[in-house]
Amino acid sequence: MTEEAGIVLAPVGRETVQDRVYSELRRALIGGVFAPAQVLTIRTLADALMTSTMPVREAIGRLITEQALEALPNRSIRVPPVTLARIDDLLRARVLIEGEAIALAAPNMTPQLLDAARAIMAEWEALRLGGNPATVDREVALNQAFHFEIYRACGSAILMPMIESLWLQSGPCTRAAIFAFSEAGEHDSATYHHAILAALEAGDAEAARAALISDISRPFTFLRNKIKAEAAKK
Repeated sequence: MTEEAGIVLAPVGRETVQDRVYSELRRALIGGVFAPAQVLTIRTLADALMTSTMPVREAIGRLITEQALEALPNRSIRVPPVTLARIDDLLRARVLIEGEAIALAAPNMTPQLLDAARAIMAEWEALRLGGNPATVDREVALNQAFHFEIYRACGSAILMPMIESLWLQSGPCTRAAIFAFSEAGEHDSATYHHAILAALEAGDAEAARAALISDISRPFTFLRNKIKAEAAKK
């Protein structure tokens, strides 16, 4: 224990196995590795992570609390299914919170930050135009990197964890939208990313917010329309 000026603190230990398991599952959910409504078991996840079931069980408990996973009656776990209500709820929250983050980031975007965002976007666009299904994981990761490169400039320690939580819950929906685009012969558009960068370069916070809203709304709207069309056929 360390004591100074009346403050008693215990030394911080190294990252635990549970922390690493949680981080990996979190990364997988944000990246859309798991499909919406996919049922998972603790044993299967433990085997894939090459660890015991205990840290997996504890990490899953945290993810259930964060609404990224759902507990089922038979002790298995499920990725939340994509429903119209969930799509609308997630989109509404993302528009409000991420829109504010990018508006706050606009005056803080230095030439170095803009160059970093452009480099990420260039790699993402090259993969997207390639149309190779094997690169989807990398495309998803680059899209996230592009957005978070900008959001980190917002200067808010409160907004960033909220955005991470929303991406954690949105990952499976985003992945479903990518495959919906592919089925329809469409591709995610880089137009909005270019518009975001142009607005940020001009220091126009409201134009950046508008471009971002268009960017994050498109996959949700496309997926929403797909679900409604499929429901109408039944």
